[in-house]
Amino acid sequence: MTTAVLTVDQVADRLGISRWKVHDLIRSRELGSFKIGRCRRISEAAVHDYISLRTEQEAA
Repeated sequence: MTTAVLTVDQVADRLGISRWKVHDLIRSRELGSFKIGRCRRISEAAVHDYISLRTEQEAA
């Protein structure tokens, strides 16, 4: 079963970047996220959208 909501560490692992870079992407609003209490979460859809956007930018 696929997880619909990911932690910062899970996103970092999937993208092959550091957790600090994930936080930078969130701060710059390149990667959408939300908070549940004090925990930051990122939807799989937001990760997919980020990858699609970056792929399109690189192809242009």
